[in-house]
Amino acid sequence: MSIYREYDIRGIYGKELNEQSVTRIGYVLASKINGDYVAVGYDARSHSPILFEYLVAGLNAGGKKVLDMGLVPTPVNYFTNYQKWDGIVPSASVMITGSHNPSEYNGFKITVNKAPFFSEDIYSLGRECEAMDTIAHAKSREVTKINAVDRYVDFLVEEFQHIKGMNTKIIYDCGNGVAGVVTEDIFRNLQLNTKGLYVDPDGTFPNHHPDPSDEHNLEDVKKLLKAEGDYAFAYDGDADRIAVLTHKNNIKGDMMALLFAMKMDKPTVVGEVKCSQVMYDELRHRGATAIMYKTGHSNIKVKMAQTKADLACEVSGHIFFKNRYFGYDDAIYATLRMLELIHDGIDLDAELAKLPQVFSTDELKVKTTESEKFKIIDKIKELLKNPPADFPLIREIIEVDGVRIEFEKGWGLVRASNTTPILVTRFESTDKNLVKVYENSVNGLIQEAKDSLQLPHAINV
Repeated sequence: MSIYREYDIRGIYGKELNEQSVTRIGYVLASKINGDYVAVGYDARSHSPILFEYLVAGLNAGGKKVLDMGLVPTPVNYFTNYQKWDGIVPSASVMITGSHNPSEYNGFKITVNKAPFFSEDIYSLGRECEAMDTIAHAKSREVTKINAVDRYVDFLVEEFQHIKGMNTKIIYDCGNGVAGVVTEDIFRNLQLNTKGLYVDPDGTFPNHHPDPSDEHNLEDVKKLLKAEGDYAFAYDGDADRIAVLTHKNNIKGDMMALLFAMKMDKPTVVGEVKCSQVMYDELRHRGATAIMYKTGHSNIKVKMAQTKADLACEVSGHIFFKNRYFGYDDAIYATLRMLELIHDGIDLDAELAKLPQVFSTDELKVKTTESEKFKIIDKIKELLKNPPADFPLIREIIEVDGVRIEFEKGWGLVRASNTTPILVTRFESTDKNLVKVYENSVNGLIQEAKDSLQLPHAINV
């Protein structure tokens, strides 16, 4: 059951994801879909086409017909759900991807009726798969090929004709993921002045790991930006997350949202619990509606639909546009929207310099176990009802996802990761010295919670 995660299915190829397990996943998933057609694509990993064959066999055995889009970025996979293919609109899509995980990993991101298939849907699917015997009749692998890449490229080129020929010097790094499947054609057709790094898809990721949220993976693109560019962009393995770099800033997802919202009239914007307070305060100051919600691309999409939001973000670089788009996270589309701001005369660094100065940590991770992580969060909530005497003054406690503690001059967050056995913490303050105070205070609570859980039947953290 460990492969069935909160937002997707993910595991090690050959060990957890093999012919038997993946065929079962396809077969059971078919029973969850009303409609005949499922669109399936895959990323650059060497085993993705093999998993495609297994999944198709299961879907076919379950009575579903498969639209084969081949090698595509995850946003192209999502895009197929909003298109007709010879009059057919898919009832679901599956993206075979390990995202930014190491190369031995792979997995499935599932969309049903244009909505994320996640949480209990995935856990329930997993329980059914684990209870099944081998599917003896899952042998046929019948597909109808569709050209999703060209349709997507044509759509974006048409949408962004107004930036065609802009002379800004653009550097970008695909990290040998699948972004390069579409970036070359889009940038060429828009006659943009670009230079790309590691554009060719290669699932062994020979140059660096495709995770732009890790500064080490940005070293090459930063060097090229310094030498030859005005702005730079970097993508994760399946191109649903983006990094935006200037000569002064590595712009995180929450600050990107502030920039994007400048061109929207009082938008509704959804952010996660890790987003800076500056984002929420500044949006509200401008007359926008700012909503804090749970971390996770599936959670964000659901909240966007509920609130009819125009825009959403995660600090890690997932950017979701409903304004002029479909409401899913697309790093390629976000690139073009950022270039649009630059084309319209917005100085990204100058706009960021106007914001209140805050000091913050990156995500800090505390190792624990799957069975203990949520117990620790519950214990911390209990401890906060009567915090230690030397604990910083608490203004508000937000429990939408873990615990976000609002202090007088900042905040601290501790939440349980939904995908790994860790606690994630982050801290921010307008006072540089207080960042460490908040971090130490919350870490003390974590330790106290751990100590109190050392009961006879509790697992050591």
